Order: sequence, then C-alpha cells, then structure tokens
Amino acid sequence: MSALTEAIARSFTTREKQPPARSPLRALGRRQLSGAEVLAQSVATTAPAVSMVVLPVTMLTHGHLLSGMITIIIATVLVTLIAFCISQFTRRMAASGGLHSFAFRGLGTRAAITTGIAILVKYVGSAVMTLYHGGLAVITLLGFAGIRVHGAFQLIALYTVLAALILACLLRSVRFAALAILVAESCSLLFIVALMLIGGDQHAQIIPSTSGHGLLITALAALFALAGFESAAFFGPEARRPLVTVTRTILFTPMICGVLFIFAGWSAWTGRSDTLVNAYLHGTSTGVSPAVVIALNIGMGCSWLASSMASSNAASRLLYSFGVERLLPRAFAHVHSAFRTPSVALSAVVAAVLFGGGTFAVIGRGVFFEDLRLTVRAAVIVAYALVAISSVVFLTRIGEDTPRVLAAASCGSGAGAVVLGYLVYANIVDHTYIAPIAVLVILSSGTLWQFYLRRRSPQSLLHIGAFDQPETEDVLPGAGVFGTDAAGNIVLVGESAVGPR
Repeated sequence: MSALTEAIARSFTTREKQPPARSPLRALGRRQLSGAEVLAQSVATTAPAVSMVVLPVTMLTHGHLLSGMITIIIATVLVTLIAFCISQFTRRMAASGGLHSFAFRGLGTRAAITTGIAILVKYVGSAVMTLYHGGLAVITLLGFAGIRVHGAFQLIALYTVLAALILACLLRSVRFAALAILVAESCSLLFIVALMLIGGDQHAQIIPSTSGHGLLITALAALFALAGFESAAFFGPEARRPLVTVTRTILFTPMICGVLFIFAGWSAWTGRSDTLVNAYLHGTSTGVSPAVVIALNIGMGCSWLASSMASSNAASRLLYSFGVERLLPRAFAHVHSAFRTPSVALSAVVAAVLFGGGTFAVIGRGVFFEDLRLTVRAAVIVAYALVAISSVVFLTRIGEDTPRVLAAASCGSGAGAVVLGYLVYANIVDHTYIAPIAVLVILSSGTLWQFYLRRRSPQSLLHIGAFDQPETEDVLPGAGVFGTDAAGNIVLVGESAVGPR
C-alpha cells in the first residue's frame, strides 16, 4: 500500500483537534494569481519601457557608451545573483512581507526591520517619482489636445485624479490590478522596442553633464532599472503555485529586463535611440514628428503609472504584513470584505505617494527630487545586501548551504557595499548630505525599532516573519501533526507518524 493510499485511508478515521490551523495571511485570499499575473507585477515594478529610454539618456549625457554597455551587463549579472539568493527563500516559503520576512529567517529581528524599512522606502519613493513623471506625460498629452494644466490647484486636481484611479484599480482586486499593469506595460514596451529597431536619421541633442561621477550615476541607473523584480515575492500567499511561480518570476525577470536594457544600451551606442532621446528631452523642437512624441508620451506615461501602481501594490503588502506582525497598528492588517485587498494599507500608501508626487508637481523637481532618487537607490542596495547575506545564514542553519549560494551572495552583497560606499563618499565630497544621512537612518532603523518594541510591546517580537502556512484543510486528516508556536497559533509542525511508512 502506497503512502498516499494510507494517508487517504487514515483521513476517514481521524478526527482533527480544534481549533483548526489557519494561515496568518489567509485574509488576502490565497491562491488567486496565475504565473502571468505575478510576472506582470514583477516586470511592471521595474518600468522597463521607461528605463529603455532613461538609460540611453544617462549614457549619452555622461559620455559613457562602451563603459555604459559594460556597466549594464555587469549590473544584470549582479542583480541576477541577488535574485538567485532570494529564490532560496521563495522556493521554501510564501510571505506578504517579502524580503522583510526572508531577512528575519536568516539574520533575525533587527535585520528584518532594517530590510523592511529599506524596501518600503524604495517602493514608496519609486511610486512617488513614477507618479510625478506619469503626471508630466499626461500634462504633455493634454497640451497637444489644446488643454493647458497650470497653477497649483489644477496640478493637484490632476494628480489626485491619477492617484484615485490607481487606488481604485488596486482596491478592486489583485487580479484586476495585475491585468491593468500587464496591458499598460506590454503596449509601452512594444512601441519603445519598435522605434529603437526602426531607428532614425537624427543626432541626439544632449547637454553633457559636468559631474565627475558619471560612471557611478550610470551604474546606479542600471541597478535601479533592474530593481523591483523582487516585488513578486510580496504576492506569494496570493499566487496559485507560490513556491514555483514566484521563484520562476524572481529568477527570470532580471534576465528579461536585462536583455531589454542591454538592447537599449546598444541602441544608444549605435545611434538608433537618438530619435527617442530627442523626443523625450525636447519634444518636437528638434524636428521629431508630433505623432512620435505623442506616442512616446503615451507609452512612457502608461509605463510610469503602471510602475507607480505596482510599487504601491507591493508596499501595501509590506504594510499589511507589518500590521499582521504588530509592528504597526492592527488597522493596517484590515482587508476589504468583498475585494480581499488590504484597503487601509493601500489607502495609506497611495495617500503618501499622492502627497509626494503632488508636492514635486507644484514646487518642481529641484534638489530634493535628486536626493529622493539617491536615497531610494541606496535603500534598495541595503535591502538586497541584507537578504543575500541572510540566504547564506539561513541555508547554513538548515544544513542546505551550497558553494553556489555563497558565491552569489558574496558577489552580490560585496558589489552592493562597494557601490553604496562610493555613493556616500561622492555625496560627501560634493557637500550633499541628505542621501548619506538617509542611509545612516535606514541602517540604524532596525536597532532603534527593536529597542522600542522590547520596551513598549515585547509580544510583537513573537509575530515577526509571518508567512503563509498550511491550514487544516490543506492537509489530509491524520497526515500531519499540528502544534502551538511561540505566539500561540496552531501550525503544522510535522508529518504524522501513524501507520507503516
């Protein structure tokens, strides 16, 4: 008699203990998303259509064409190594806290909180910047239609409408949001790739940068263009086959986007991106067809807004996880009764994104926008480095460490530390201190927050690292052993030893 036959037979005679086991993340609605929908979330967060224009602009502005191409290739390899480290967690667990929950499994509470804050800064900051740029694209398109948007009131009204549309899509359902993201990003990518393949007879009109850190800026742009692939991990509990689907998405997204960005770098090197660059920087003033400029703004506007939506979606799952773990008030763990989306967390994230994007729209980009950009890029490097190190510690603890994971983590975290150190050094040399201070605050946040929790709410420390766990209905009666964890929850602790094996 096979083990499965024995388990089925025992299920008819075994009575389960009460209360039943329940996943702490069950309120989100488990097993909803298909592989394509998870991939759409991951790819859209990176905004590949936008990056395929921004990267050539960065390379041309700083005069790093060949070195820029090499930098993009190296960045793709390094981010893929980080993805390999993250996949060691995604193939074993699904958690709405994503990298935050993974870091806890490897390095404990302080590293988990630090990673959570770093990745939250990344997603909210990215959503602010992409909403701001998406709004500018909409304003440009309205200008072609003869509608001028000017003045603080009109700008705030426009950005409020955009934020409300994003929130409505995200609240409706996670599948509806994924479909909207997929359609917007796919159309944008098709247009950008087609125009780069066709090329043009223009020469890019670029104002050379006077910065002495051109290669650093190019490297940061390439790394940040690839960042966001890990957002798939935040939707593990909602994926139909989380351990398979999320892992494949985590591994394939950097490769897919990396190929697109290498193609964009080649287009800048050969001059095929010059028409797009002129249309992006100067509109029709350099002789670019108005139809091309309109199509470019539609494509990039959709990509920016899709990225803002995807980043807000991922950030909401992190805040939801913080609510479940009691790091934040339990209100953040509230889920809409009909749509099964974290409504409070989504509303808080979109409100913060609207405030940031609307503020920049009214006061202009200025120096604070660049500080935000550098802070966001530094934050994602911190998160990646911590999770890479966590993967080695985690696998060593469970006795499954391999030389490949150690090599990937060493290369990924080591390169991240070098880039982060150079970024801090370059800012201090240039007498700009906001980004270095932000890095210091992020690195110390885990220690400070843990100290606060130990004094004010020590019980919350028992809930950190919550992940999707098998429920009573997921296991054949008698086939598993359920017990109580440190927080008092009923969880699956092992297989039943009843009957011959």
